[in-house]
Amino acid sequence: MGTWDVGPFDNDTAADFARDLDEVAAEEREPMIRSVLKRVADPADYSDAPDAERAVGAAALVVAQHPHGEPAPNGAKTSPASATTLPLRSRRKRKPSSRSNR
Repeated sequence: MGTWDVGPFDNDTAADFARDLDEVAAEEREPMIRSVLKRVADPADYSDAPDAERAVGAAALVVAQHPHGEPAPNGAKTSPASATTLPLRSRRKRKPSSRSNR
């Protein structure tokens, strides 16, 4: 079917990635997400469209881990792995900044 909207899970590849995350044990999710993000972050490698589509979905899940992050959208009618089940180390609470937001 391809791409059907602009959300991070609104294409077949990212929706399949979300389904794959749902189907593995919770402790396997973080390594899967890290692997996808490392693959596209490596400047020596060319990122093809499927890798980029998975990475956008993975990044949406990482953002959902941030205390002020938005929940990962679910445009694919699959259930992307819940943010509460991903044991990402980045989920630590951040200290308030002394700088004001401008």
